[in-house]
Amino acid sequence: MTKKFFTLIFAVSLFIGAKAQSFQLRKDTTIVESTDRYKFETNKFFGNWFIGAGAGAQIYFGDHNDEMKFGDRITPAFNFYIGKWFTPGIGVRAGYTGFKVKGLTQNGSHSDGTPYSKLPWEGYWLTNQEFKYNHVHGDAMFNLMNIFGGYKQNRFYELIPYAGLGWMWTKSDAKNPQQREVSANIGVYNTFRLSNSFGLTLDVRGAMVNDRFDGEEGERRNEGPLSATLGLVYKFKQNSWKKSETVTIGYDEAQLRSLVDRVNALASDNAALKTQLANAKTEVITDIKVENRVIAAPVLLTFPINKSTVSNEARVNLGFLAKVIKQTNANVVYTITGYADSGTGSPKTNERLSKERAEAIYNVLVKEFNVNPSQLRTIYKGGVDNMYYDDPRLSRAVITIAEGL
Repeated sequence: MTKKFFTLIFAVSLFIGAKAQSFQLRKDTTIVESTDRYKFETNKFFGNWFIGAGAGAQIYFGDHNDEMKFGDRITPAFNFYIGKWFTPGIGVRAGYTGFKVKGLTQNGSHSDGTPYSKLPWEGYWLTNQEFKYNHVHGDAMFNLMNIFGGYKQNRFYELIPYAGLGWMWTKSDAKNPQQREVSANIGVYNTFRLSNSFGLTLDVRGAMVNDRFDGEEGERRNEGPLSATLGLVYKFKQNSWKKSETVTIGYDEAQLRSLVDRVNALASDNAALKTQLANAKTEVITDIKVENRVIAAPVLLTFPINKSTVSNEARVNLGFLAKVIKQTNANVVYTITGYADSGTGSPKTNERLSKERAEAIYNVLVKEFNVNPSQLRTIYKGGVDNMYYDDPRLSRAVITIAEGL
């Protein structure tokens, strides 16, 4: 009896030691870069910023300015701006334009009283007008080349219309109070590529304010400056966009089959040892219980940005996982954890997206591959920092891992 007892203990030790050994699965990673110009990876907040300045000419459309010779109306114009592209097609900027404008007036606003020499006084009663103004504004910008032609980093010319709102004001003096008005702005921003960081710009802008801005109200409802400036733009580092990539991590099927066979063999040995221990009558040890814990390799499935749709490549991997689940211990529960990239999207959006991704994997396993729902549970972590290799794409993922019960 004593010899039989020690034989059983030695067998149990070998069984437990075998279970403690690690089993490394060989994995293959495949990265496929999209050839579609309309698919790309968005960058973090500090990517795709730009700054620029320009100088040129402007004219002002006021109540009597059309009576003035065109050349007499032209004055210098300057602009400065800073902005950011959120996608290759959509961006915003904040800027300043201004200096001074010239025109004609009948009520003497912003005038030294000098009659306009190129028109008779009688019947016109117009004097020269000149005043300085300042204009700050915000613009929504739309890169039509990237929107309709797809993103191309080395494109020479880009046509970018924009629209926005601003605040325009004049300086006060002894005769004229300060004017302050909200402005509506439209324009076309043209860029010509000089290098990866620099571009030549031609910015044509029109701004519209209330008719009273120049100190004189007439039949016009609105007035404002029209300017054209030539300048330079500097694009800060990380000024390009990375094409969308699909990352697939697969495991060797032969190794998976070997792992299943190994688990089944351990389960059979476990049952035999429990039977022998139950039949061994001793007062020292009355029962030895050895639990079977299955250790399965984690499965990482990635998603495109802002998507929770399961790709066909991911379904192939889920089919392999479903086969393992159904062939092994039914007491093993698999945890499906959803994640989102914290670098893109708001916390609320990332929370929703990680939940949708976990549920999408759950639905494929249950509905398409008939996995027992009692062996699955889903959790979601919302937006997380880069989990692997400092690559945000590997955080737009679902990880499936098994836990022995």
